[in-house]
Amino acid sequence: MIMTRYYKPELDILRFCAFLFVFFTHRLDLAPIDQAEYYWGYHLSLVGVFGVPLFFFLSAFLITELLTKEQELFGRISVKSFYIRRILRIWPLYFTFFFVMVIVTKFSDKFGQISSDTQFAFSFFSGNWYITFKGWLASYPINPLWSVSVEEQLYILLPLILFFTGKRGLLIFSYLALFIAYAAIIYYAQRPTKGFSGEWTNSFVQFQFFAAGILFSLYMKGWQPKWPVMVRIAMFVGGIVCWLIASIACEVHADAPHLSTILQAITGWWLILSGVIFFFLSLYGAEEKYMPRVLAYLGRISYGLYVFHITIFWFVYHIYKKELDAFSKLIGAHEWRNNVGFIIAFVVTVVIAMLSYSFFEKPFLRLKKKFTLIRSRD
Repeated sequence: MIMTRYYKPELDILRFCAFLFVFFTHRLDLAPIDQAEYYWGYHLSLVGVFGVPLFFFLSAFLITELLTKEQELFGRISVKSFYIRRILRIWPLYFTFFFVMVIVTKFSDKFGQISSDTQFAFSFFSGNWYITFKGWLASYPINPLWSVSVEEQLYILLPLILFFTGKRGLLIFSYLALFIAYAAIIYYAQRPTKGFSGEWTNSFVQFQFFAAGILFSLYMKGWQPKWPVMVRIAMFVGGIVCWLIASIACEVHADAPHLSTILQAITGWWLILSGVIFFFLSLYGAEEKYMPRVLAYLGRISYGLYVFHITIFWFVYHIYKKELDAFSKLIGAHEWRNNVGFIIAFVVTVVIAMLSYSFFEKPFLRLKKKFTLIRSRD
């Protein structure tokens, strides 16, 4: 039975922001921006990859908020109900998309190949570890699913830690995760490579953002900042500045060459985390009446946006690149064809995510409500 409701539309808007950051970055894979000609456009797009850590932070914060409220209201949490809720939210779209791509690659070479090892790893949410040790997949559209594996690993651990050890256990887990994350960062900094290093998809490195989200939930204890608009704008800009310094000065990137010194690496990742926190604080606690409903809705469907977007990029820039050229010429924007493709990809991604959410995901979300004690936006 649902006893109360916890919903923060600003968290949905932050999710949409996180998606937009990633969307801008993945455009670079298929439609590069000339760094020399568009220096800031290139670097602003490049740091968009740090939107993934923002996703991680938000997930950990929200889940900790919901689970601790459940514990306070009922004296304990239902681990079984938590797992069922997560399964109903994540698995249907994840497995449908993944195995449709597996089938498609059996009959077409336009999307690369998905090996049996890859199928096994992604079926058991260890896809990020597969990429860490093997490199990016030959099937380009599948690559973003690595982050779902990392999230699922958190979902396994977090309710068990809270159930058996309480909030104290969560605190210990979070500080330990932060320590291990920066130990792993030092490990990679000591072994620089010009190729793919696996650092970006390593759970130990990325768990620092989950840890931060958990700690903010536990220490804030429901407190919500009521800062003026200009302060919030300054924090949002501060987040972007932190990410730019981490990328440009500290040379911490996702899968680009890792040639940073230990000091650069630690500083860079700390700045990435700081940027995530700035983005969170820039909107958290803002009055609901100022939160645009359309942006909150787009954040609500951000899971579908994330799953589908890179496949749509692949269609627009790779499979239908001749058609994109022809259409760009037709509207007199051939020299801006990559930007035209970007707009088309965004619109198509939003439409497909809306259809997925309304007609495929929602039936599972209705089932999810039967196992919900603290109702959120779903």
